[in-house]
Amino acid sequence: MMSQDKELRGINFEEGYIAVLDKPLRWTSTDVVRKIKFALRKIGYRRIKVGHAGTLDPLATGILLVCIGRATKMVDALQAEEKEYIADILLGATTPSYDLEHEIDRTYPWEHITREAVEKALDDLSGERLQTPPVYSAKKIEGTRAYELARAGEEVAVRQALIHIYEMEILECDLPRLRIRVRCSKGTYIRSLAHEIGIALGSGAHLTALRRTRSGGFTLENAWNLDDFLQNLQILETK
Repeated sequence: MMSQDKELRGINFEEGYIAVLDKPLRWTSTDVVRKIKFALRKIGYRRIKVGHAGTLDPLATGILLVCIGRATKMVDALQAEEKEYIADILLGATTPSYDLEHEIDRTYPWEHITREAVEKALDDLSGERLQTPPVYSAKKIEGTRAYELARAGEEVAVRQALIHIYEMEILECDLPRLRIRVRCSKGTYIRSLAHEIGIALGSGAHLTALRRTRSGGFTLENAWNLDDFLQNLQILETK
């Protein structure tokens, strides 16, 4: 079973392949899976299974593991591995989705915030704890996605989940803007983390950019650009 390899010729995708991709901005994870499945069908893999191991929001970029053929049996194990992100956060304003999917709905003072206060907030929010996912998320509530209920104007109560934030580091602190590195467990919502940071600082906050830089042992260093991956599939001979 191959992965993070830039040579596709000679690979039997039915036997199993993990495509390590750098997901483009504004693509859903499902969009990527659908596009790859269509490309594989065109080169002769008519009924092959394709799935991803860990959803990335449309406004996020970075590592997306797409499991092909027998590698789809590894999805759960791959999803369970720790992740690393680079997150850009704007203090002093919130949005309903905790990111740029929605317009700012409320503003808050932020001038009282210092780098030391940010460091303390990150420390306080680290470790194992419960986290509430955003109402605009793919979490299911009685079989319906939370974001579908929220977009329909219904009240959404999302159940908390146990997460573990192993490490957070300030990369840039140009208040009211922050850039942080986060190493965390499966199921951690970085959008919710941004919201929590705002509350911890006596203000508000939302995510302005997110990039997944690592998923388990897979990193961006050798990840495929999606267009390059699809082009390399196209040049393979039909089975």
